[in-house]
Amino acid sequence: MTRRLAAAFAVALTPLAATVAIPAASTGTTCASLAALTIPNVTIKSAEAITAGPFTPPGAQAAMTVPAFCRVEGTARPTTDSDIRFEVWIPPVDAWNGKFQGVGNGGYQGSISYTAMAAALRRGYATASTDTGHTGDDMKFGVGHPEKLIDYGHRAIHVMTDASKLIIRNAAGRFAERSYFVGCSAGGQQALSEAQRYPEDYDGIVAGDPANNRIRQTFGFLSSWMATHAAVAPLQIAQASESTVTRLVRSANQPTGIAMKQ
Repeated sequence: MTRRLAAAFAVALTPLAATVAIPAASTGTTCASLAALTIPNVTIKSAEAITAGPFTPPGAQAAMTVPAFCRVEGTARPTTDSDIRFEVWIPPVDAWNGKFQGVGNGGYQGSISYTAMAAALRRGYATASTDTGHTGDDMKFGVGHPEKLIDYGHRAIHVMTDASKLIIRNAAGRFAERSYFVGCSAGGQQALSEAQRYPEDYDGIVAGDPANNRIRQTFGFLSSWMATHAAVAPLQIAQASESTVTRLVRSANQPTGIAMKQ
């Protein structure tokens, strides 16, 4: 895995060779300089040093207390129909525990998990989260957009992970010694999917209450919604063929176990 990441890192930084100095492995670089980092299919929107104290994430009503960190905002576009927003939070080198923690989402959530990121940051981890390529929790985002369904199903977490490792390497001057993924519900599903599809992304995963058997689960949700919203008649669901929901859950079909590296 280290060789693969090192090779990807070298490719990612090639366009910067003439204009941006690559830091020595032990020194890292300033937070603001990360805005100039070039990674294939990734755009770095901003890189800002946040001081310790209250921090109000986008869309939040209340501030959370955080230690000092470097906040990097990025967008990944692995396909022409992808728009995967993600953030990477990196502690100062002297406060970093040397590890990376990716955090998951809940439900059909299309937003960055700031609370989980803050919890990881307070424990000394560099951390990252993604909106999985859409905004909000309405599954209509996938209608007519099969690539967005794949992003939500599994690709967004993988792309976020690869990009985050490179950003952290550039910020701290070295790759994380260990990488972990922590998620619950849909985040648990993301954890299991990572173990199944991209086993080299993380050294260990925490898959809390993992969503699984998504075809039955999703149609169970639909059944409950229709039953509670029906005006008069009992619920009747016609036979469906290749629905959007079916395509989604097939793309995110989960394994039954987890993988953990020693």
